Amino acid sequence: MTHSQQTTLEKRVISKVGWRIVPFVFILYIVNYIDRANIGYASLQMNSELALTSQAFGLAAGLFFIGYFLAEVPSNVFLAKFGARKWIARILLTWGVLAVVMGFVQNDIQLYIVRFLLGVAEAGFFPGIIVYLGAWFPARHKATMISFFVASIPVSYIISSPLSTWIMSNVSWFDMSGWRWMFVLEGIPAVLLGFVCLFFLIDSPAQAKWLTIEERGWLLGELQADADAVKDSAVKLSVWKTIINPKVLYLSAIYFIYQVGSLGVGYWLPKIISGLSDSLSTIQIGLIGMIPYIVAAVVMVVWSRNSDRTGERQMHCWLPLGASAISMFLAAWMQSPVLVIAAITLALTGLYAFKSPFWVVPNRFLDAATAGTAVAVINSIGNLGGFVGPYAQGLIVDGTGSARAGLYFFGILLVIATAMMVFMKLPKVQRQPAKNQESAGADA
Repeated sequence: MTHSQQTTLEKRVISKVGWRIVPFVFILYIVNYIDRANIGYASLQMNSELALTSQAFGLAAGLFFIGYFLAEVPSNVFLAKFGARKWIARILLTWGVLAVVMGFVQNDIQLYIVRFLLGVAEAGFFPGIIVYLGAWFPARHKATMISFFVASIPVSYIISSPLSTWIMSNVSWFDMSGWRWMFVLEGIPAVLLGFVCLFFLIDSPAQAKWLTIEERGWLLGELQADADAVKDSAVKLSVWKTIINPKVLYLSAIYFIYQVGSLGVGYWLPKIISGLSDSLSTIQIGLIGMIPYIVAAVVMVVWSRNSDRTGERQMHCWLPLGASAISMFLAAWMQSPVLVIAAITLALTGLYAFKSPFWVVPNRFLDAATAGTAVAVINSIGNLGGFVGPYAQGLIVDGTGSARAGLYFFGILLVIATAMMVFMKLPKVQRQPAKNQESAGADA
């Protein structure tokens, strides 16, 4: 097979697999993130109706991540046991039901309980999809495909901002408040998609009947070549040894700090925006809240494609983190509402650009199976930052009366995360051609 034929085959297979898998998991994660993050918009009405203080709201937002942390690694183990198709469907069904139940809570205690259980139900979804994508795409395409998947996070905010605020402002059937209907109506799609998963997802490329024999052979050969490329430096560990592996814990600490800043800002963004002007309506707050995520969605894909093109991961992680830290300080210091939104946009853009290159890093020093567990460990420990960020912001708001004061705290933490990423040592990977390519070339 000539180089031109090989290139044509690669483009065809990656395009075919990409269009089959990525749009579907993209939609799943949009629904997922809307259901976990729409509490930020609910706070505009819910806090007064349930008599929640800023601290109580921060606790409710953050308890999701305690449940998430406790169930993340076990969920990843069950995914490996039952397969991605069945387990991801289970996750969708249970989180969808609990997302709907959020609309019927009557006090702070019920809110705390359901948010905790929502985290338990959803645990394993993100690392499960990351592992799933890794089973379908060669390493040189991985960060780009992960970026398309992770781009669903800012897109979910783009959708959630006007959708959630519109429902809250316009739907009040049966004398139920708008924020309650928002939880109910936005939770139903997860339940429906859970059933779709059972019929649509395929566990591995070897089972993909929609690929030709030649296409399956090429893809399986490339995936094997990637595994061979890291076998000298990659380590295979048990679940427990993966949990206590120093590099895994180091990455967990970086991701923890990252999540404190990312989710601290994300969940409080509606409140931050509302604090910039007394004349903004709920819908206007939602529309303004779309701006940072539109920019972030575009930049993260471009940045991740550049990371794949160059094969460089470390600088593609620490540079956007550093830019986010600086932007956090500027957003807290500036007085002009327009400049504050611009700075927050830059901060969130950097945070999202960091994500895709970061999730390729575990594959640089762990074998595929162990890397899957490592992703779950990093994500579970890191997501504790999702508890600390919103809760710390609530304490800061109660103590200072300003929703922007916490941005100084988040900026300092991101400086630390940037330094940690700069000084992390990663092995170099020398990739050899796939065996099926070599033999094909010999036959050509």
